[in-house]
Amino acid sequence: MNATLKPIKLLITDVDGVLTDGALYYDANGEALKCFNVRDGLGIRMLIENGVQVAVLSGRDSAILRKRIADLGITLFQLGKLEKRTACQQLMTQAGVNKAETAYIGDDSVDLPAFACCGVAVAVADAPDYIQNAADITLKTAGGKGALRELSDAILHAQGKAEIYTSAQGFLKTAKKMAQ
Repeated sequence: MNATLKPIKLLITDVDGVLTDGALYYDANGEALKCFNVRDGLGIRMLIENGVQVAVLSGRDSAILRKRIADLGITLFQLGKLEKRTACQQLMTQAGVNKAETAYIGDDSVDLPAFACCGVAVAVADAPDYIQNAADITLKTAGGKGALRELSDAILHAQGKAEIYTSAQGFLKTAKKMAQ
């Protein structure tokens, strides 16, 4: 996995089923809640602070999602996009990276076009078998339970930056740059 993840300069993530457990909570006004895992957020910040851009690509759009993106300081995103191949290509162009420098993490059929146009396709542990079979890497962690953090740690490890998450001194060095 190290050789596969070492060149990654952009991580594009799906939302529902990756950053959340895939559940949608509605009230009479529409989507009311989303549950995000704080470890994923920290993994995103560690990537960004260490030179790996992170982009969000979702078939859905909501005020809740926009708030989470803003809180994490993510500047690259495409929301309300079910056609993910074109959206991925646009995000890669915005980030100034090529296919080999891009990883995509997803969980369902809507993510297959993104898998096909990114250099590394990653599935969460609870993705259906046919999605895991299409992925280059299948994580041990389920969506919404820290799967993106597992991938973040693997990318940082592959790039020789594991001390960021394995030692207090390494983390504190990075934490000084993070906006909370």
